[in-house]
Amino acid sequence: MHPYPHSYVVGASGGASGSVAVTAQDLPDLDTAPPPQFDGPGGQWSPETLLCAAVADCFILTFRALGRATRLEWQRLECHVEGTLDRVERTSQFTAFKTVATLLVPRGTDIGRANKLLEQAEHTCLISNSLRAQRALETQVIVVD
Repeated sequence: MHPYPHSYVVGASGGASGSVAVTAQDLPDLDTAPPPQFDGPGGQWSPETLLCAAVADCFILTFRALGRATRLEWQRLECHVEGTLDRVERTSQFTAFKTVATLLVPRGTDIGRANKLLEQAEHTCLISNSLRAQRALETQVIVVD
């Protein structure tokens, strides 16, 4: 890992209507639009869905690093994040993120240890730690052959 601080630079451009192009060096452009809840067209990523995706992605990447560091064998981690957007003191903001994680592990895995690492991933995810909304984690560890 590179020493801190890290810097991430993105750009966005758009006109009076239509999609907004989100760009970053060496990455494909991403077209975004307001979600249907804000009268957007749907069918495109929005700032709201991107934020929830960032929470889910960071959770998996954090778990991956923890699993590697502790030598936990696992096969797949499915993660779904539901973000709740509400009005607080006349301001729209995310008030909660619920993460539902299903971990597939091989036979012989210590289920308690796997659950503990899932909880640790939620507590150490830098994206979630950067948000002030309430967080909840629901986990399931499934043994597969």
